[in-house]
Amino acid sequence: MPMRTGALPQMALSAALLGIVATAAPPASAGTDRPGSIPLRIASYNIHAGSGMDNVFDLDRQAAALRALHAEVIGLQEVDVHWGARSQGRDVARELAAQLKMRVSFAPIYSLDPETAGGPRREFGVAVLSRYPIRAAANHEITRLSTQDPNPAPAPAPGFGEVTLKVRGVPVQVFVTHLDYRQDPAVRVAQVADTRRVMAAERKSVPGARQMLLGDFNAAPSAPELAPLWVGLTDSGPADGGTYPADAPVQRIDYVAVGEGVRVRDASVPDESAASDHRPVVADVSLPR
Repeated sequence: MPMRTGALPQMALSAALLGIVATAAPPASAGTDRPGSIPLRIASYNIHAGSGMDNVFDLDRQAAALRALHAEVIGLQEVDVHWGARSQGRDVARELAAQLKMRVSFAPIYSLDPETAGGPRREFGVAVLSRYPIRAAANHEITRLSTQDPNPAPAPAPGFGEVTLKVRGVPVQVFVTHLDYRQDPAVRVAQVADTRRVMAAERKSVPGARQMLLGDFNAAPSAPELAPLWVGLTDSGPADGGTYPADAPVQRIDYVAVGEGVRVRDASVPDESAASDHRPVVADVSLPR
């Protein structure tokens, strides 16, 4: 479930790309695969702005949980960058990337003026961590109902992140998203339509690219509003194993979904019940050359 970011004035929105050079080689994904195909481990994790189920901010604990996934590409949701006291005003995206020796691309949903003149902008959004170089990045708009406006109306807003990677010669487009949390699915319906439109357009821009969609969808796999996604994407699963709430999951609302040309070999929900209020989803996939 998303974190409510507070009733603050809605300000201008911006995108940022942060680069950190990875020194470690990409880990080999587990299992066997067909000759000529490339194994890749990917994950999605709502990190609750660095806090666990105990609501204690502990970035070292969260970095350890992410490291234990042994993933080469990770989509993060609820990422704070100088947001405020709950995350000690720190740049969570960059600090996690540094601890894991990964590259990072951050796509803010909200980018607010600093509380003190001359300070950094207060941002909240999604991010991608990658052991592969980030060739390009974008922050797309989808329909949102702002948590920063006391009387919001659905409107296009950023926070649908995309990075383009080249995984051992294969172009890969990774999208990371955080869909609306409200019980009424109307905004999610619009967001799913926007997601499909953006992904279809981006597919044309990189011929032969394999696509992956990572995120907190705030709905179960069988939810009617998600059905259009499964026309062109495959939910990696697993069929059992919830992700929310982390200490006693009752439903899976977090996803690794893959497009044409990506084969899912295995998927799991690791028991990382202390580092966030969600559990991560991890998928081992292969990319035929």
